[in-house]
Amino acid sequence: MKKTVAVVGTGIAGITTAYYLAREGYDVTVYEQERYPAMRTSFANGGQVSVSNSEVWTTWSNVFKGIKWMFKKDAPLLMRPRLDWAQWKWMVKFLYHTAKGSYKKNTVDTITMGLEARKLYEQIQQEEALDFDQSKSGILHFYKDSKYFDNAVRAGELYRSAGCEWDILSPLQTTSLDSSLSNIQNVVGGAWTKDDFTGDIHKFCYQLTQVLENKYSVKFYYNCKVDDITELLYNDAVVIANGVGSTKLAKTIGETIDVYPVKGYSITINNVDPKHLPRVSLLDDEAKIVTSSLGNRFRVAGTAELAGENYDIRRDRIQPLLDWVHKNFPNINTHDYTQWACLRPMTPNMMPIVKQSDRNPKVFYHVGHGHLGWTLSPSTAKTVVNLIKKAI
Repeated sequence: MKKTVAVVGTGIAGITTAYYLAREGYDVTVYEQERYPAMRTSFANGGQVSVSNSEVWTTWSNVFKGIKWMFKKDAPLLMRPRLDWAQWKWMVKFLYHTAKGSYKKNTVDTITMGLEARKLYEQIQQEEALDFDQSKSGILHFYKDSKYFDNAVRAGELYRSAGCEWDILSPLQTTSLDSSLSNIQNVVGGAWTKDDFTGDIHKFCYQLTQVLENKYSVKFYYNCKVDDITELLYNDAVVIANGVGSTKLAKTIGETIDVYPVKGYSITINNVDPKHLPRVSLLDDEAKIVTSSLGNRFRVAGTAELAGENYDIRRDRIQPLLDWVHKNFPNINTHDYTQWACLRPMTPNMMPIVKQSDRNPKVFYHVGHGHLGWTLSPSTAKTVVNLIKKAI
C-alpha cells in the first residue's frame, strides 16, 4: 500500500514538493485555500530564475542602507516599525546573523541550490513539456554607480568560485547586449549571467498542477484552508509549504519557525509591441528592480517592505516601478498594466527552512525562500522529499 503524504500550498514550493513526491510513488494530496493554484506569492513575481541574485542580505552595508531608507517612501527596502513582537524578533535575529558573519557561506550555499534547481527545471521541462513563457536569454545586472559596480566585480569572484557564470561587461558591452537598452543612460558597467532564465511562475505552477492531476493522480482540494496541521496527521507525512501561513500552522503543534512576511510589488504591462521588449532579463542593482519579458507582457518587480501581514497595494510603491519604465523604456506604453503585491516568506538568515519538525516526526517544512522561491524550489523540494523517504 502506498504511503500517503499531504502538502499544504500550491505555490512553487508546494507544487514542486508534490511533483517529486508523486514521482517517488507516494499517494499525494494537496490542500490550497484559494480557488486556483499559485494565486499568492507565486502569482506575479519578477519572473527570474536568478542564481545571479543569490547574495543573502545579512551584511552591515544593507543594515545601514535600511536605516537610511526608513524615511524614504520610495526606498527599495522599506522598514515600517510596528508594535509587532514577531517583527522585532525577526529583525534582532537578522542582526545576529549579520554579526555572525555567515554571508559568504550562506551565499555560496544559495548559489549551489540555485544551480541544481536550474538543471531540475530543465529536466521538468523535457519530461512534462510545460509552456510558461520561458526565455533563456540570461540576466543582465547593470550599474549606474561605480560603487555598486565595484561591489559587483567583487561579488563575481564569489559567484564564479561557487560555479556560477558572472561575466563583467564594459558600459558599451552592457548597453549593446540588447537593442532595446539604448535609452538606459549613464551605465558604468554590467554583469551577465547567460544561463539564468525567466518565465511565468504562475503558468508553470498551474500547468504542473494539471500534469500532477492527469499523469500522477495527485488529488487537489481548493477553497480548503488548513487551520490546524493536526487535522492531517492521519497521513504518513505532512509538508507545510504555504509561505507566510506556515508560522500559524507550526504553532498548532507547538513549534515556532522564523518566517516573516516581506512585501514585494510588481506591475505587468500588457500587450507590448515585442520590438520594444528587452530580450534579456534585467536587474537594476541600485533601484532593486528586475524585469522579465513574458510573451507580449513586460513584468517589472521590486521593492521590499517589512510591514507585517498586509496585502494592501500602495500607490507610492507602484509609482517607482512605472517611473522606472518611463525613464528606461520610453517606447513602452504603460496605460494597460496590472499591479500586484505579495508577501515573501523571509527568514532572518535568508536561508529556506527545509527540515523535519522537531515537535512531530510526521511534519516537514518547505518554506522561507524569501525572494528566491522561483530560483530555489526544485532543489529544496528534492531535499525535503529525501528527508521524507528516510523518515517513512
